[in-house]
Amino acid sequence: MATGRVVPSICLFVLSCFFLKVFNGTIAATDTLFHGQVMRDSESVRSADNTFELGFFSPGSSTKRYVGIWRINVPSKDVVWVANRDNPFSGSSQLVLTINDDGYLVIVDSRMTYRVSDDPSSQNVSATLLDSGNLVLRNENFDILWQSFDYPTDTFLPGMKLGYSRKTGKVWSLTSWVDEEDPNIGDFEVRMDRSKSHEVFLMRGSEALWSTGAWDGVRFALMPEMRLNYIFNYSIYSDENETYFSYALYDPSIITRFIVSVSGQLKEFSWLNTSQEWVLFWAQPRALCDVFNSCGPFGSCSKQSESCQCLRGFYSSERGIGRGQSGGCTRRMALNCGIGDKDRFFRMDDVSYPLSSTEQSNSSYSSLSGPEVSNRDAKACELACLNSCSCTAYAYNKSGHCLKWFGDILDLQQLSGKDPDGKTIFIKLSASEFDSSGGAKKFWWIIVIAVALVVLLPASYIVSQWRKSLKNKETGEADTSQDILLFDMEMSMTSSSEFSGSDKLGKGRRKDAALPLFSFVSISVATENFSLENKLGEGGFGPVYKGKLLNGQEIAVKRLSKRSGQGLEELKNETMLIAKLQHRNLVRLLGCCLEQGEKILIYEFMPNKSLDAFLFDPNNRGLLDWRTRVRIIEGIAQGILYLHQYSRLRIIHRDLKASNILLDSDMNPKISDFGLARMFGGDELQANTNRIVGTYGYMSPEYALEGLFSIKSDVFSFGVLLLEIVSGKKNTGFYHSNSLNLLGHTWELWKEGRAPELMDPSLEEQVSYPVLLRYIHVALLCVQEIAADRPTMSDVVSMLTNELTVLNSPKEPAFSSARSAINNPNQHASRPELCSVNNVTVSLMEPR
Repeated sequence: MATGRVVPSICLFVLSCFFLKVFNGTIAATDTLFHGQVMRDSESVRSADNTFELGFFSPGSSTKRYVGIWRINVPSKDVVWVANRDNPFSGSSQLVLTINDDGYLVIVDSRMTYRVSDDPSSQNVSATLLDSGNLVLRNENFDILWQSFDYPTDTFLPGMKLGYSRKTGKVWSLTSWVDEEDPNIGDFEVRMDRSKSHEVFLMRGSEALWSTGAWDGVRFALMPEMRLNYIFNYSIYSDENETYFSYALYDPSIITRFIVSVSGQLKEFSWLNTSQEWVLFWAQPRALCDVFNSCGPFGSCSKQSESCQCLRGFYSSERGIGRGQSGGCTRRMALNCGIGDKDRFFRMDDVSYPLSSTEQSNSSYSSLSGPEVSNRDAKACELACLNSCSCTAYAYNKSGHCLKWFGDILDLQQLSGKDPDGKTIFIKLSASEFDSSGGAKKFWWIIVIAVALVVLLPASYIVSQWRKSLKNKETGEADTSQDILLFDMEMSMTSSSEFSGSDKLGKGRRKDAALPLFSFVSISVATENFSLENKLGEGGFGPVYKGKLLNGQEIAVKRLSKRSGQGLEELKNETMLIAKLQHRNLVRLLGCCLEQGEKILIYEFMPNKSLDAFLFDPNNRGLLDWRTRVRIIEGIAQGILYLHQYSRLRIIHRDLKASNILLDSDMNPKISDFGLARMFGGDELQANTNRIVGTYGYMSPEYALEGLFSIKSDVFSFGVLLLEIVSGKKNTGFYHSNSLNLLGHTWELWKEGRAPELMDPSLEEQVSYPVLLRYIHVALLCVQEIAADRPTMSDVVSMLTNELTVLNSPKEPAFSSARSAINNPNQHASRPELCSVNNVTVSLMEPR
């Protein structure tokens, strides 16, 4: 902002006092401060629409007084501009804001005068606070002589500029506060770089920490969330006089806040009236490792732990290195550079290449081919760096290029071992950093560990089997330690007679229905004779147990209850279908058991239970961060798409719900419980049934009311699931006086432009608002009342993963209100049989 001028003077004070006496000391309730009026410390000026207020304030617990502008319609004082951020005043009864005889906007107290505005070049001046939050000084012709928008502090309001003027040299930039109680200029600045066309940088002094990337006409290259937004209209203007970035709101009634925080993050918020809080729309850089050179020279930033570590052979230049230390790391032992022992290289895997000075060259053997030549290329690259004193690291990539780094290694990031973008780099260290005896020590440790494993593992196995044998003898049971799985046996699942009381397998076998057969004894041993301690849960099918096979594999055992009047048809159906399906997002059926009148299915064990155990449990909900929820959503969508389109059969699941989505050890989703699923022929689009089975809240209207089901039935269920995952709420709850369920509640928020309020509060500051709104939009398209209006799962996957996919406007969801539930235009006069909710769930499990 403009540099204020402080003029301490007794004469000036006397003149100021005379000035205050001549012109009455209060201002009228208006948006304008006229020449000759004063605004005292306890008074203020408000914009015409009562959106913004100009007055004196003290940030936090500070006693210092500042003149600032803040929003009126939010409870906490949201200061968007500070006039005297570099020169606060102490509280005084004489403290006023006024326009002096020279036309300057000034702050005056008993000690000094602080000039806020530049030379107005006019005598008859007034100051008006506009509805935009811009304070403007104007002459009698209403020409703008000065405006606060030309001197932004830490907040970027709609209509402000972020850029520069070629004509005047003026720069419009944002600067952070020092801390929450000191609005003076802090460490961070957001500005455009004249040398980099249409690109905004986050700076710390002269050091660039982060960049938006270049403008492509719609968004900045490194900010994909800008394309997926329903609130902000971003733009860049450039001509021969000036270049600047600006934005407006599609809906002016929306309250937003765009700031550069004291910690150096750009954040954009939206205000939610219902919850009376700011909700983060997006933030950049999102994490420590996204800030350029956050760990300093020769430090590496871990993407997993968001912390800094010094490279091997280096120590912290500061007292500690953890969250981020710009001082970086210092080499422990100087490089020899050809003197004495040669330097050597330390290999680092799974990294992103540093951004410091790099030289790329092709190997002299690039015209040849073969593994031997490739090895020579890599060796030549190593020698080239070794023989250069200034070379500090090298890499030989898959393209046959030798990359060399010189001087400080900056912005090196340590990625996870599973990251496909991970690369390998070799850091040059002094030969003294390598212990020559280290290899021998490592070799002997390997031998010791190997011997221990060879001796201890068989011994522990023998002891465990001996104990089981003793236990079986005490209970009168046979020794089952040698009972193994009969993986080479096949069974036919093509007739219901094979699921009768007989223990014999049917003879009409089909190779494509082959499934491993477990003996009952082996399953009994695995579950410790179906003990209560191993019981995971029980549903309409029967109990489910956790088990452990002799080879150590954990399993989930679903046992058909002999007293159950249901489940027999579902067992046959599930076995037939799931045995033919192979997809990473479908639970894997390992085999079955049909001995001694038992009907048992054996599945892979899912250690993280089902989705509902996390989603609807207040104690566990926080474990589902936004990235995990996105992975679950996309995994479920891919699994359903496989069932509908890419499996050998077209399969309708008919019972998609949160409790039927199981989570593996990495929180990846797997669809389970195919007992209610139905197989379609290649040309079939829908079918009809008189037996409605499923779970209310997830059933589509045409299925629940007419018995019609199709792939669009699963799409409806997925839409319900998507809303539940985003909100953390069950569909069957009541959320609004006019809403029957979550669908109706979502629809009301969507119509009123308050869809972000649906977000689970535990996701605060994790969610990109454009992505959140897109997911809600897709969910509403999936739960539309008429099946033909809903997208296919292929469309859904495209809409979720491709930000360029255009979304249609959704229609009102089914069952969203009492009216839509009762007056369904497609409802037939005669309804099929409706089964109760207790009779439609195949299984309800706790942890698997």
